[in-house]
Amino acid sequence: MTQDLYTTKRSLELDWQQEYLKEGKYNINMSYIDKKIQEIVKEIIAKEFEEQTLQTKIEEAKAEVSIAT
Repeated sequence: MTQDLYTTKRSLELDWQQEYLKEGKYNINMSYIDKKIQEIVKEIIAKEFEEQTLQTKIEEAKAEVSIAT
């Protein structure tokens, strides 16, 4: 899932670049693309935090089982 978000972000960055090359200046559409990129970055951060939290819980559970046996 996180990889899909990175792909989407890269695609939006390319759209932004193409828009700039086409217009030669910053425009309203680029502003919209910037906002979408920021939303995707927030989603990536949240997803990676969630994955790291889950991994930490798994590691802690392994340590507890290891000590008990």
